[in-house]
Amino acid sequence: MKKNVWHPFSELEEEWLKDPEFKKEYDALEPEYALIREVMDKRLAKKMTQKELAKKMGTKQSAISRLESGSANPSFQFLQKVATALDAKLIISFQ
Repeated sequence: MKKNVWHPFSELEEEWLKDPEFKKEYDALEPEYALIREVMDKRLAKKMTQKELAKKMGTKQSAISRLESGSANPSFQFLQKVATALDAKLIISFQ
């Protein structure tokens, strides 16, 4: 029987990014994932659950789950509410 060989994600990512098509798609999604990481990092740093964040915002936990899973297309107003609930400042810039 063949054993599974596990590789750290960083090694797989490095290999995948050598493929120009993969890198193009990866780069296109990076701003969305950066936003998701920021929300999750801020929420976890405050030791808040999705449910607690949602309650503070006046929304449902499922809305936070959709945001963090990348399946939502949040409005500016929604992101502003997230920032306020996390005691953070929403900054959007074009570079």
